[in-house]
Amino acid sequence: MANLLKMAEIHTIEALWRQGWSCRRIARELGIYRDTVRKYVAQLRAAESKPANVTPGSAEEPSPPSKPATQVTPGSPPTRSKCVPFLSVILEKLQQGLTAQRIYQDLRIEHGFSGAYQSVKRCVRKLLAAHPLPFRRMEMAPGEQCQVDFGKGAWVDLGEGKHKRPWLFRVVLSHSRKAYSEAVWRQTTEQFIRCLENAFWAFGGVPATISLDNLRAAVTQADWFDPELNPKVEAFARHYKTAFLPIRAYTPRHDGKVERGVGYAQDNGLAAKSFPSLMAENEYLQHWEATVADVRIHGTTKKQVKKQFEEVERTALKPLPAERFPFFQEGQRKVARDTHVEVDKAYYSAPPEYMGHTVWVRYDARLIRIFNLRMEQIALHTRVEPGRFSTHSAHIASEKISGVERGADYLLRRIEGIGPNAALWARAMLKERGIPGVRVLSGLLALWKRTGAAALDRACALALGHGIYRLRGLRELLAQPSKQENFEFMEKHPIIREMEEYGKFTPVSFRKEEGA
Repeated sequence: MANLLKMAEIHTIEALWRQGWSCRRIARELGIYRDTVRKYVAQLRAAESKPANVTPGSAEEPSPPSKPATQVTPGSPPTRSKCVPFLSVILEKLQQGLTAQRIYQDLRIEHGFSGAYQSVKRCVRKLLAAHPLPFRRMEMAPGEQCQVDFGKGAWVDLGEGKHKRPWLFRVVLSHSRKAYSEAVWRQTTEQFIRCLENAFWAFGGVPATISLDNLRAAVTQADWFDPELNPKVEAFARHYKTAFLPIRAYTPRHDGKVERGVGYAQDNGLAAKSFPSLMAENEYLQHWEATVADVRIHGTTKKQVKKQFEEVERTALKPLPAERFPFFQEGQRKVARDTHVEVDKAYYSAPPEYMGHTVWVRYDARLIRIFNLRMEQIALHTRVEPGRFSTHSAHIASEKISGVERGADYLLRRIEGIGPNAALWARAMLKERGIPGVRVLSGLLALWKRTGAAALDRACALALGHGIYRLRGLRELLAQPSKQENFEFMEKHPIIREMEEYGKFTPVSFRKEEGA
């Protein structure tokens, strides 16, 4: 870099030096040679140590320091920017990743800045152009992270003069740089999961996090803050107790270890090679990893990859589960009007409130799991043969469950609400007729709704007395009119004497008894 700096850079050096920064730190942060920083700091010190009362032209007057030839860019305004006193603050906030708008707001609130937003915007633009922020290297603890990516593999001979180039899948442990490579034909979700699982079992453990590019096989919606992962990938993460952390879109440096790892495998392992089959390429990759990649001294860590992995990182990995991830198929289904979904020509029930809704079905050789769109499990079935139905009783709407299905005990409990005679008749009828009598109990409840409890209970008492245990007999008894007659009260009757006459006979009778 030339020794002549722009005015903004000189002001930045001055502001940082007055805050107590050393020349070494200023040079490192601004990307300027240390000797250049020392020269400008020396000028600042000389200007501050200049005597206050010196006669111009006297021998004691020090000669002014020579000014840089290009301190001001041609065409720049002669007025000093109001941002100059705040250059160190602006630079610090830029390093925090803040925008010009946010810096302007903070300057006004925290430092009483009186300048315009455009002034801050111009200052930020010049600082970013003159001092692009350096990349921050992120080193991981043992077992903390692995990085995953795909690249192009070596050509495979398919026969008959045809060749095809598979994909090269590669996983790199971020601490030791221990890697796993596998060639596959397609970048599907299933292939991605199987390759990653094979890597875990090859490592003998599971890292805490998995950093990956926004592969369509794993990420359905890229979002730096809240990415949406494929449900199968999320299930895989839960099975292995790890977490997927997709990088920022279009920022390959965030997984630079595997980016370089894929290039290393292509340049060192597969360059100028071809294979008769995909299996042969994978066998070669395993041999190359063990005999070349693992025994090299890594250029960044300055340590042998295999030794660093065995001594430091292997024990830091999480233990493997007892079984591999149960591979399954999945897809969306619409719940039919009979509240069933179809999977491989068999039918499985869902809760009735999901009728007409779309659900997510996940199935393997043994189980069928049904999820709502929030991936909450709402039903679990064992697989049945094609053409068969698997229906849970809890999935049948209560209005669609008949009394016969609920059983005789349920019906008898309801009949007790009619009256005691109806309950006695129902039990006697059920004992007399057996299983066919269960339907009669449902018919009795239906009569209750039409005739009322009192009339039906009286009819049951009559039927019980005459040994009638048919529902038809109850209907006939209910249809007959009541035989009770109402008589009009009469004050006088030609046959019955008046009460006064009976009163005359009473004293005469008593006198005869006394004379006797």
